[in-house]
Amino acid sequence: MRRTFESARDGVRTRLWPLPLASVICAALAGVCLPMLDARIDEGLPPWVTDALFGGDGGAARALLSAIATSLITVTSLTFSLTVVTLQLASSQFSPRLLRTFTSDLFVQATLAVFLSTFTYALTVLRAVRGGDGGGAASVPRVSVTVAFLLGIVSVLGLVLFLAHLARQIRVETMLRDVHDDASRTVRIATGPLDDRRPPPALPAPPADALAITAPSSGFLTSIDEAGMRCAAIDSDANLIIDCYPGSSLVEGVPIGVAWPRQDRMTDEAFERLQRAVQRSIRVGYERTAAQDVSYGLRQLTDVANKALSPGINDPTTAIHALGHISALLCQLAGRDLGPVLLRDDDDRVRVTLRRPSFTHILDLAITQPRRYGSSDPQVIARLFLLLEELAWHVDDESSVRGQLDRLRGTVARSNFDDTEIEQLQEAARRVEHALTHLVDRSDARPNR
Repeated sequence: MRRTFESARDGVRTRLWPLPLASVICAALAGVCLPMLDARIDEGLPPWVTDALFGGDGGAARALLSAIATSLITVTSLTFSLTVVTLQLASSQFSPRLLRTFTSDLFVQATLAVFLSTFTYALTVLRAVRGGDGGGAASVPRVSVTVAFLLGIVSVLGLVLFLAHLARQIRVETMLRDVHDDASRTVRIATGPLDDRRPPPALPAPPADALAITAPSSGFLTSIDEAGMRCAAIDSDANLIIDCYPGSSLVEGVPIGVAWPRQDRMTDEAFERLQRAVQRSIRVGYERTAAQDVSYGLRQLTDVANKALSPGINDPTTAIHALGHISALLCQLAGRDLGPVLLRDDDDRVRVTLRRPSFTHILDLAITQPRRYGSSDPQVIARLFLLLEELAWHVDDESSVRGQLDRLRGTVARSNFDDTEIEQLQEAARRVEHALTHLVDRSDARPNR
């Protein structure tokens, strides 16, 4: 249930329009209702409140509201333009996959909400102002006009804070921190702590005649409804193994898992019902999301490192900073349970097996491309050695780290570094070996999980 909620929350949080749209609706309602309330309470207000309210006539009220509405639509256009420029810069300079991080920025959404709601409110209250020019009774909702004035002041302050926030958000260090925080949160939600004392669970083995479950559509697997998957298996009295996981690329009609009956042979009609139920439990989108995808944050950070190492950017310092965040995430993942998720029925029998990416796969995702694109920079290679050294203090299975160490040594052997650089890198490799093989008590040295 929590993962389903997080998927829905992520879908709303990463879009710019929900909060501004809600604020516009509320502002329109307030612009209609507050002048009606204004007419009822105006005469009964104490003198000190009356003195603080707007004191002009109908013409002055219309001028004030018109000025607020006109200026706010201009400021909103400026805000949109600056946001688009920031998105374009992030996409071209760092990675296109960082756009979701920007659009999920609550401060940007709140700023747009304040501007648009102030514009809507001022325009709506303007309808209730009557100057008595046509022979009718004059009507100036003083409380409503005063509220519009205060909203205008808040909008000016919001613009100043937005510019300061944008200048901070456009820094690569801030972007890396935000991606790291989102990825770390996903890891904590989607995985549990690793229990070294618990033996690995026995996984059901599919028979040779197991039936293939196919993808419902093409795209990226964004989330899995575990409760729906479990109910589908129990209702059909079948076992399921789903080989894909959030972040996997799916093609419609291609198998994503297998199913087989527990006892009797499954009829074609029963299998079709099971397949439809399984497909309803799988959400496919056109882009990856961070809701359940534990490797998506690493993909974003790796993309930033790759982009920084490209000839057009040539910013190895940014790549080294990104590798620092990658190392921290990998160390966190090393202490989490990345084994398959087992969904059981009421009799504690395994019904559904949901596979997840192995730590070896995730480590390869994080290191292979930066190692290849940064092979000509000794500082980048040295940071990769340091990453492996840091990771060696957290992993239980040394084979994945040792395999990457051998590949990194091969990269150094094929490089044209000078003797001093080669000696420094060889010393970094020896430190990784020491971390892997010369720790007396790894369990005491490892930080608490």
